[in-house]
Amino acid sequence: MSKHEHGSMDITEQEKTFAGFMKWSIWVTVVSLVILAFLALAAT
Repeated sequence: MSKHEHGSMDITEQEKTFAGFMKWSIWVTVVSLVILAFLALAAT
């Protein structure tokens, strides 16, 4: 059985997935804030 070397695993797919998740999270946050601002303005 071969020894595992720290840092030798290919993580390109994991990096792409994380980047997509971060992009999605930022969009959801921005859209939520815009909706909240609109609701706050509409309530006055």
